[in-house]
Amino acid sequence: MVQGVPQTAMVLAAGYGERMRPLTDTMPKPLVKVSGRALLDYVLDKLAAAGVATAVINVHYLADQIEKHVAGRRAPRISISDERSQLLDTGGGVVKALPLLGSAPFFLINSDSIWLDGTRGNLERLAAAFDPAHMDALLLLAPAATSIGYAGRGDFAMAPDGRLQPRAEREVTPFVYAGAAIFSPALFQDAPQEPFSLNRLFVKAAEAERLFGLRLDGIWMHVGTPDAIALAEHAILQSAA
Repeated sequence: MVQGVPQTAMVLAAGYGERMRPLTDTMPKPLVKVSGRALLDYVLDKLAAAGVATAVINVHYLADQIEKHVAGRRAPRISISDERSQLLDTGGGVVKALPLLGSAPFFLINSDSIWLDGTRGNLERLAAAFDPAHMDALLLLAPAATSIGYAGRGDFAMAPDGRLQPRAEREVTPFVYAGAAIFSPALFQDAPQEPFSLNRLFVKAAEAERLFGLRLDGIWMHVGTPDAIALAEHAILQSAA
C-alpha cells in the first residue's frame, strides 16, 4: 500500500471551458467563482488540507490569469506546466508534467471538481485505499443519480471488489467520475507525447483489471455550466446550515 498521502498532485486547468460561456469569454473556467471562491481554490485548499506538498497546474487558455491567481499561494507549493504552445488534452497534459510529478503515485484532480466531504476527507480515503501492487489508477466516483448538477448517463460500472468497467456507448451506468484520482506513473509508460484523452488510459487499465474506484463519501457537484453554479451554491449553503 502507499505510505501516507501522495506528496504531488496534477491539477488540470488548461481547457477552454466552452460550456461555461459567456463567463469563460474573459476568464478561464478554474477562476469562475462559486460562493465567492474560485473553483481552483476549492481544489487547492483540499490538497493543502490533505497534506500534499506540491501541485502541478497545467495552463493554456488565459494562462496568465491562472498564474497570477496562484502566485501568492504557499500551500501547496505551485509548479506550472506550460501548454501555451499546444493544448495537450487530459492525457497529454499529464505526460508533459510527469518530470514535475516525480516517480511516486500522485493525485490528479480536475480544477472544476467540487465536493463536500463526509466524515473523512475523500483525498485521504483515496490515499488509504490505493494499492500500487494491484492498481494503476483509483478513481473517486459519485453516484450519478444523487450528484448535484449532473444529468448524464454515468461513466463506470463498479464490481464488488472495486474494479471498474467503462460505460459502453449505449449503456447507462450508476457511477460518474468525480474528477479526482490517484495514478501510478507506470500507467503512462509508452504514452504518446501528443494530445490524447485520459479515457484511453482508463480503458487500458480496465482491460488489465487494474482500474479501481472508490465511492465518494459526501456530495459531488458537477459545475459544468453557468446554471449549475446556483445549484452548487445552494448545496454549499445547505451543508453549512
